[in-house]
Amino acid sequence: MSQQTKSDYVDDVDVDDDWDDHPTDDELEATVENLEASGFDVEVVSDAEEALDVLVSEIPAGASVMNGHSTTLEEIGFDDYLGEGDHDWENLAADIWSIDDDAERDAARRAAQTADYFLGSVNGIAQDGTLVAADLSGSRVGAYPFAAQNLLLVAGVNKVVEDVEAARERLHEFAYAFENERAQEAYGVESYPSKELVYRQEGTEGRTTVVLVEETLGY
Repeated sequence: MSQQTKSDYVDDVDVDDDWDDHPTDDELEATVENLEASGFDVEVVSDAEEALDVLVSEIPAGASVMNGHSTTLEEIGFDDYLGEGDHDWENLAADIWSIDDDAERDAARRAAQTADYFLGSVNGIAQDGTLVAADLSGSRVGAYPFAAQNLLLVAGVNKVVEDVEAARERLHEFAYAFENERAQEAYGVESYPSKELVYRQEGTEGRTTVVLVEETLGY
C-alpha cells in the first residue's frame, strides 16, 4: 500500500488538536538541554528536508539499517530514500519483507533489532528529557533500549510536552487514535500500545541521537 500521513486519518479520529501545539523557544531550549544531560545527542533542524539530510549524513556506508514503522520517517522522505537504494547501506527491511516463510521472516525481524543503525520516532518528549513510545508487538521499541548499535529518533517539536505524565497521556489519548486507524487500514487489525517504553537516559555515549524538527510531524 502507499505510504500514509496523519492527515489521511484526521477525519476518522476524535482527538484534542492541542496535543500538536509547539513548545515555546524557552521550552524547546530547556528540552534540548535536558535531553543532552540525559545522554542523548540532539540535532535541532528547521524542516523535514534538513532532518533527512541529518539522517543520511549520520549513517556510514556499509552499515546495516532497519526502521520501525514511523509516520514521521515517511513524512520526511526517509522511507522513500531507503527504498530507492541511493545509498551504500544494507537495507534490512527490504530483506525481511522479501522472505515468504512467516517463521523465517519473524526471525529476521528479531535479528534486525540489532542493526548497526535503527531508525524510528517517539510519541511524546517530556521537557525533562524523557522519551515515551509504544507499539503493539514491540518490533519498533524493542530496539530502542539496547539491541540496536546506534539509534536515530526523529520527532516534530509538536511531541514536546510538559512532563512524563503528559507524554504518556499524549501517547494514549492522541497518538494511539491515529495508529489504530492506520493499523486497521494497513493490516486489517486494531492496534494497542501494549508495549510502552519510558526512556529516561542513554548510558552509552553517542549511541542515541534525537533529531527535533521545528515542524508538526507524525503522531
